[in-house]
Amino acid sequence: MELKSFIIPAIDLKEGRVVRLMRGDFGKLKDYGLKPEDVAKAFDDAGFKRLHVVDLEGSLEGRLKNLESIRKIRKAFSGQVQVGGGVRSLEVCRGLFQEGIDLFVVGTVAIKEPEVFKAMVEEFPQRVILSVDARAGKVAVGGWKEETSLSPQELALRYEPLPIWGYLYTNIERDGSLEGVDTSIYESFKRLVKKPLIASGGVSSLEDVKRLYGVVDGVVVGKAIYEGRIKI
Repeated sequence: MELKSFIIPAIDLKEGRVVRLMRGDFGKLKDYGLKPEDVAKAFDDAGFKRLHVVDLEGSLEGRLKNLESIRKIRKAFSGQVQVGGGVRSLEVCRGLFQEGIDLFVVGTVAIKEPEVFKAMVEEFPQRVILSVDARAGKVAVGGWKEETSLSPQELALRYEPLPIWGYLYTNIERDGSLEGVDTSIYESFKRLVKKPLIASGGVSSLEDVKRLYGVVDGVVVGKAIYEGRIKI
């Protein structure tokens, strides 16, 4: 499935509200007081072709918690929609697919239940994005609460042979911080894989986006848009 936008705006959901976290910390949450469907429509009107949606509560509880908001977002946005957070079973993938969701962002299951992950990829080839969430050089799972012994590269190479769509690499230490991007981690990762790579974490300006152009295939942008650092 072709990536039609380099910039992929993000909508993070908690209790049906549009929010952003600081480095994945639920204790540092900012509620923007916006309706998810209104934000999705604004992104659609601006011409973006792909949207990144995260069910934050789902990432903690292991099951979707904001399905109704996801439905509204899907109706409001005409381009591709990828959903992560709580996507931990084949049944959830099937349900999201029936709702019109194009791609599934999956991380925890890939480590904890590899057979389930492989079944997802088998049933939905080129529609599963492997979520590589890293802190201090190690992959974190379960809503970023659990650290594993795997490096991002080890996780990626484990599934590179499968027909996944590609990778979403989140630098947890910079996510939501507006501190700028670290291109070196993506450069080293990209040298090992052939599938598309989307970067996430730390984008603070269009200059950061430009720095990533040519290094990765796409970049998720959230807080920089909501804080007015990047005009849609």
